[in-house]
Amino acid sequence: MKMELSLMVTIRIYFIAVMMVLLLPITVIADEKVILNGKIWTGNADQPWVEAIAINNDRIVGVGSSTAISAKYSTANVIDVKGKLVLPGFIDNHVHFMDGALSLVSVNSYDTKSASEFSQVIKDYASKMPKGEWMLGGVWDHENWGGDLPHKNWVDDYTNDNPIYLLRTDGHIAFVNSKALEFAGITKETPDPDGGVIVRDKDGEPTGVLIDNAMLLVSSLYPQPNDSKIDDVFDVGIKETLENGVTQIHSMDMAVWNNLPIFKRAKADGRLKVRTNYYSHITKRHELAAMIKEDGHGDNLLRFGGIKVMVDGALGSGTAWLHEPYSDEPNNSGFPIRPMDELKIMLQESHDYGFQLAIHGIGDKANDEIFKIIDQIGANGNRPRIEHAQHLSPDAFKRFKELGVVAAAHPYHVVDDGRFAEKRLGKTRLAGTYAFKSLIDAGAMVSFGSDWFVAPIKPLLGIYAATTRRTADGKNPDGWIPNEKISVEQAVKAYTINNAYAGNQENDLGTIEVGKLADIVVISDDIFEISPKEIINSKVVMTMIGGQVLFQSE
Repeated sequence: MKMELSLMVTIRIYFIAVMMVLLLPITVIADEKVILNGKIWTGNADQPWVEAIAINNDRIVGVGSSTAISAKYSTANVIDVKGKLVLPGFIDNHVHFMDGALSLVSVNSYDTKSASEFSQVIKDYASKMPKGEWMLGGVWDHENWGGDLPHKNWVDDYTNDNPIYLLRTDGHIAFVNSKALEFAGITKETPDPDGGVIVRDKDGEPTGVLIDNAMLLVSSLYPQPNDSKIDDVFDVGIKETLENGVTQIHSMDMAVWNNLPIFKRAKADGRLKVRTNYYSHITKRHELAAMIKEDGHGDNLLRFGGIKVMVDGALGSGTAWLHEPYSDEPNNSGFPIRPMDELKIMLQESHDYGFQLAIHGIGDKANDEIFKIIDQIGANGNRPRIEHAQHLSPDAFKRFKELGVVAAAHPYHVVDDGRFAEKRLGKTRLAGTYAFKSLIDAGAMVSFGSDWFVAPIKPLLGIYAATTRRTADGKNPDGWIPNEKISVEQAVKAYTINNAYAGNQENDLGTIEVGKLADIVVISDDIFEISPKEIINSKVVMTMIGGQVLFQSE
C-alpha cells in the first residue's frame, strides 16, 4: 500500500511538473489587452513593423508577430484590428485647448466667402442669444472675402443687445462690435497699447478690429462663464481630441479663461481623458514655480514645467515681425509684442526656474531675435522650442541644431497661408516659409501640431498638408513650394517620436515599445502605402490611452 501511495504521489508530481513546463511560455494578463493582426508601425528603428501588442495595465509588455504574442499571452480581451494600420498615439505639440473647444460650440464663420455672408452668420446666431450674453469664439478669415477687415457697422444693427468678441483664425485679431467697445471704454481717444493696435477709420474712430495686445482691452474684462458651462465646453473639446487620435496635447495657455484650474478640476473628476503637457503663460512663471515647489511637476496625465510666450503676431494679421517690410504694406514690418530686453529678463528667470521655454516666433526677425536670447541666457540644453518657426532667414536653419532648439511647426497653416503668403512676403522670402524639409535636412528636431483653434485638431490633416502642401484654394494641386514636401514617415515621426522628445517624455511616449505607455491609434487606411493626396480621406477608427479604448468608430 505504501508503495502504491508513493507511486501515485510520484505520478501526480510528475504530471504537475509536465503541466508547468507546458504552460511556462503562457503569461496570463487577465482583464488586459492583446492587439492582434495589425500592420503596426512602432517608431522603433530596431523593430519598425510588428503585428501584435500585449498590454498590461497602462503599459506595453510585448510586441511581435500575432503568433508569438498569442502563444505567450493569454487574455479574453483581444482586439483584432484586421490588418489596419496601427501607430503610436498622436501628440499635438501646440493647442489652445479651451479656445478650440469653444470654437466647436460657438458661432463659426470660418467658411464664409463674403462680408455679407459673414454678417448673416453673426445675425442668425445673435437672434438666438439671450439679451446681454456675450458672443464669443468666431474663427473668421478676411482673406476668404478679399482681404478687407470687418467693420463694426457690419453687425451693429442686430447686435445691440449682445457684445461680441470674435477671433480671427490666427488668434491675433479680434473683431468686436460697438457694444463691446462701449463695455471696455474704448473710444477715439483711447491710445494704442504697447504691442497692439486699435484699428481706426479715416476719422480716428475704432472700427471694431483689435490687434494683438489691444485684444486684451476687451478679453480681460468680459464676464467669465461659470464652472459648469466651462466644464461642458471642456468635455466637448476632449471628445473632439479623442476622435482624431490625439493621445496627448501640449496646451499653450493664452489665459482667456483661468485654464489651469479647469484642467485640475477635470483630472479630479475623471474627465481629463487626454494626457496634457501644460505650458503656463510666462506672466505666471513665479506662480508656476511656487506650485511646482509645493506639489511637483504632475504625472503622466497632467504635467507642468513649461512656459509659453509670444514674440510677435501672425502673417495673416500683418503682425509677424519681419526684417523687411511686407510686400503689400511697405510701411509695415510687424512688431514685437514686448521689448526684447524685457523679454530676455522674463525668459532668463523662467530658465533659471528650470522651465522649458516655448517661444512663439512667426516672422524671420522674430525667430532671429529668439535665437539671440536663447544663446545669451544659455538655454540650449533645456530643449527650448520655437513655436511655429514659420518664416525663417537663410541663417536660421543651422541655428536650430546649433542651439538645440525644437522647431514646433504646424503644417496645416500651409493649407491656409499658402493662399496669400506670396502677396505678403514676395517670392524671394518664400524660400524660408514653412520649410519643413529644409529644417529636417539641417538637422533640426521638427515636431508637429495643429495650433487648434487656429487649425483643426486633426493630425491626419496635418500629415496630408506636410506631404502634399496643397492649399485650400485649390490653386496648388502639386504643392505650394513643392520642394519642401516631406515623406509620410517624416510627418508621422513629427507627430509621435519627435513630439515626445519636444515634451521631454521620450521614455514614456512616442513609440510602440515594451515599457512605454500604451497610447495607440488605429487608422482606416495604410497612409504609408496610399497616395499622400488620399490621406485627407483617412479616418481614425480607434484611440487608446494607457491601454483603455476611449474612442472607437461605429
